[in-house]
Amino acid sequence: MAPVKTFGERIADALVEDGLITARQVAELLEQSKKEGVRLLKLVVEKGKVTEQDLVVSMGRVLHVPPINLARVSVSADITDLLPRDVAHNYKVVPVSRLENRLYLAMADPLNVLAIDDVRRITKLEIVPMIASEKAIQDKLAQAESGKAGTMEDIIQDAQKQAEEEADAESLETVKETTEEVNLDKLSASVEEAPVIKLANVILVQAIKDRASDIHLEPFEKYVRLRYRIDGTLVERTPPPRNLIVPLISRLKIMSSLDIAERRLPQDGRMRVKVSGRDFDLRVSFLPTVHGEKCVLRVLDKSNLSASMDKLGMDQDTFRRFAAAVAAPHGLILVTGPTGSGKTTTLYSALNELNSSEFNIVTVEDPVEFQVPGINQVPVKKEIGLTFANALRSILRQDPDIVMIGEIRDTETAEIAVESALTGHQVLSTMHCNDAAGAIARLDDMGIAPFLISSSLILACAQRLVRRICLGCKEPVTYPPKMFMDLGIPPEFFEGATLYRGRGCDRCGNSGYSGRSAIIEAMSISDEIRKTIINRGSAMEIGAIAVSQGMKTLRSVALEKARDGGTTLEQVLLVTAGT
Repeated sequence: MAPVKTFGERIADALVEDGLITARQVAELLEQSKKEGVRLLKLVVEKGKVTEQDLVVSMGRVLHVPPINLARVSVSADITDLLPRDVAHNYKVVPVSRLENRLYLAMADPLNVLAIDDVRRITKLEIVPMIASEKAIQDKLAQAESGKAGTMEDIIQDAQKQAEEEADAESLETVKETTEEVNLDKLSASVEEAPVIKLANVILVQAIKDRASDIHLEPFEKYVRLRYRIDGTLVERTPPPRNLIVPLISRLKIMSSLDIAERRLPQDGRMRVKVSGRDFDLRVSFLPTVHGEKCVLRVLDKSNLSASMDKLGMDQDTFRRFAAAVAAPHGLILVTGPTGSGKTTTLYSALNELNSSEFNIVTVEDPVEFQVPGINQVPVKKEIGLTFANALRSILRQDPDIVMIGEIRDTETAEIAVESALTGHQVLSTMHCNDAAGAIARLDDMGIAPFLISSSLILACAQRLVRRICLGCKEPVTYPPKMFMDLGIPPEFFEGATLYRGRGCDRCGNSGYSGRSAIIEAMSISDEIRKTIINRGSAMEIGAIAVSQGMKTLRSVALEKARDGGTTLEQVLLVTAGT
C-alpha cells in the first residue's frame, strides 16, 4: 500500500502537473524539507521555483477553492470594515466583496473552519472562501490601514486648503537671510494636529509596504524631497508640503523620544512601530542643513535576519569555508564590504547558529540594530566614554565565549580583537575593505604585527548585495558572444545556461527587480597564506594564493548567480566593478 501523501506533497504534484516545476526538483526539495524540518511549500517559494500566485492557483485546484490575486483587486473600505482588523490579522483573511447575504473571503488557509465560523458569527453573513497568498493578504490589510490615514495627495490637499484659509491676502512677506526661529508652544501644538500625524504615519507605512531599507526626508529652499531606498536604489515618492516640514520633523523626534527644541545639532534616536501586526525598529538620524533638518530613518526588519547560515544563499564551497570557521573554538572572523552590504546580517546569522545556553555571547555595536534574545548586546556611547575599545575591555572580564564587534575602526579596537582571538575567544567583526585579502592589509595599516594577524585570523570574507530578478516579469535575454569576450568572461561559462532579466511589472514597480541576495567571497587562512602574511605580502599576492586554493571571488560568485537565473548580468557588472 502506497504511503499517504502530505498536503504539501499533493500541492507539489499539482505544480508538476501544471508544468511549473519538475518531479526531480520536487524530490530534491522534499529531501531538503525532511532534513531541515522546513515545510515543502515554503522551500518551493524560497528557492524561486514558483511564484506565490502560481502556488495559490495550484493549491486552489487541489482544494477546490477559487484562487484570487489580491494585488489586482480593489476592495472598498465598506467591505474591509465588515471585519475587525485584529480578527483579519489573526486569521489572515480579507473580505473581498459582498453579494446579498454572502461574503467572499480571501484566506491564506481556506481549510480553517474556526476562522470561517468566527467571521460568519461576526458579520452575520454566509462565507464563500477563496484562497490567496499570505503576503498578498498582509499587503492588502496594510493598504487598507494606510488608506484610512489618507493618501499623501489627500493630506497635501487638506494642508494647502487649511493654509489658504488662514492666509491674509493683503500681507507681504519679507525674505530674511537669518536663522529661522520657531515658537516652541506653537510648534508643540502643530505637531499634534491631524495632518502632521497622518503624514508621519503614511510615510512610515508606505516605506514598510515598499520594503524600503531607508527613508530620506530632505528640506530645500522651496520644496521637500522624499525618497525611499528600495533594494539599494533611491526612489522618489510624493513629498509632503514645504510648510509642514518643521512640525513633521518634530513629530518624528517625539516618536523617537528626542528634543524638539534642539535644531542646531545632530540628533540620533530610534522608535518602534507596528504595521500589519509586525514590529519594526527604526533608527533615526537628524542632521541640520542650510534649509532645515534632514531626517534619515533606517528600517530594521527582524524578519530579514536569516535563521541560519544556510539561508544566506552561499554556494556549497563558500558555505563549507564559512561554517568551518564559525564552528572553530577560537579565532578572528572578518566580514568586509561597504556600508549597507549586509555584513551585520551575515554575522547575526552566524550568531543565531551559535546562540545556545552553552555559550556566553556578547556584542558591542554602534548602534545595536537587531535585538536578539539570548545575546548580551552593548551599545557604544562615545559621549560618556563607552567606546568599542573600552566596552571590549569590560566584556573580556565577563567570561565570554563569543564576541561580536560591530566594526573595527581603530588600532586600539583591532589590538583587543586580535588579542581576544589569541586567548581562546571566538571574535566576529566587520571592516570596510574592497575584498577579503584587503582585510589583512587593513589590519597591517592599523599597526597590528603580521605574526599576530597570521596567528589570530581564520577567515576573511568580502560581501556585496545583488538585486534579484522579479519572478512576476522574469524573461530570457540573449547577449552577443563578443560582449562576453570584451568583459573578460569566457564564452563557455554560460554555455547551456539561460540568462534572464526583469521586464518590469506592477509587482516590482516596473524596476524588474524584487529583493536582494548576498554574494560572499570567503578566504580561509591556509599555512601558505600565513607565511605570506608574515612576509608582508601584498593583498594581490594573498588573493592570488587564495584563488589558486579554490576561493571563489566576488565576480565569479556573482556570475554563477546570474547563470543560475537569480540576478542579471548588468547587476553583476555594477556590483562587482573594481573588485
